[in-house]
Amino acid sequence: MSDKSFLAWPFFEERHRELASDLEAWCEATIHDAEASDEDAAVRATVAELGKAGFLKLCVGDAERRPDVRSLALCRETFARYHGLVDFAFAMQGLGSGAISLFGTVEQKREWLPRVAAGEAIAAFAMTEPDCGSDAANMSTSAMRDGNEWVIVGEKTYISNGGIADFYVTFARTGEGEGARGLSAFIVPAEAVEVAERIHVIAPHPLARLKYDNVRIPADAIIGEPGEGFHIGMETLNLFRVTVGAAALGFARRALDEALAFASKRRLGSGTLADNAVTQEKLADMALAIDASVLLIYRAAWQQDIGGTDNRRAAAMAKLHATESAQQVIDAAVQMHGGAGVTKGVKVEELYRDIRSLRIYEGASEVQRQIIARDLLKGGAA
Repeated sequence: MSDKSFLAWPFFEERHRELASDLEAWCEATIHDAEASDEDAAVRATVAELGKAGFLKLCVGDAERRPDVRSLALCRETFARYHGLVDFAFAMQGLGSGAISLFGTVEQKREWLPRVAAGEAIAAFAMTEPDCGSDAANMSTSAMRDGNEWVIVGEKTYISNGGIADFYVTFARTGEGEGARGLSAFIVPAEAVEVAERIHVIAPHPLARLKYDNVRIPADAIIGEPGEGFHIGMETLNLFRVTVGAAALGFARRALDEALAFASKRRLGSGTLADNAVTQEKLADMALAIDASVLLIYRAAWQQDIGGTDNRRAAAMAKLHATESAQQVIDAAVQMHGGAGVTKGVKVEELYRDIRSLRIYEGASEVQRQIIARDLLKGGAA
């Protein structure tokens, strides 16, 4: 079991420590380490289990307050340490419904959020397009008003939960202006969208290209006002960005656990691999990288929860460092395992595939560096 001493830090309240204990107990009793042979069925089943356990309520917040980022980060760190697909299922429920939680009408929240929290409706966030990735302001999918309906035309791609979602929070251009000013956000039921292609990636999870062929939705399916879509999308991503780093931290912690166990048992000459000075140096570097990530992640999460400060730089630092250093930690664990490290069925091989996408989605590492540098150049406080 990974070190939990960080929970004594002043970033946390007693409710967070209780949550961490509940998460650990649930994961021990529920999660099985084997990779799923059918990721669609596995995600559906996991979402249902997470809903039954009450953890998905943390994704949607409540009437009084938005989701607590420290709680989300603790969930993602713990789930990722046990199994990447469990983290995926939890995270996408939050990201897919986040725009509704933050900006939806009372009616929209009543219709969707209880079902998301119960694990009865699977959510998805549909922003990326074939010719538009990190630069969301250049998207081309359009939504035109036609009486009491909106008509959406276009494509989205690399959409997580694509093909199994019950609804897609979809971003489209409505013509209020150029670039970011002309975007709006909509709730689109899954039955209205065509799954044009399933996309298969190195860490298996539901992913698809979607086609919107004159999709008609009611006028009140818009989230917020026309032209507010870019702000809605960025705020939703900002809410969950720190938690991406938390998931990377979970993967890194598991890699260190696996490396310690392997090095302690693997015979090397008259001793074990752990007795070797080079191995000890690697283990020390891995532990150092992990502790630095913990500090950055939970500082940023705490800042986000207490409010009153612009924490975009702290969030970017947390996401950037945690994902980049987790890649290095996991690579070191694979190297330490030798041939076993690249063998299917060995945990560190699975972690090697799990970590790679976290350096790309919800703002690639290059984008996070731009955010940090621009804040520095504006004279942002350290």
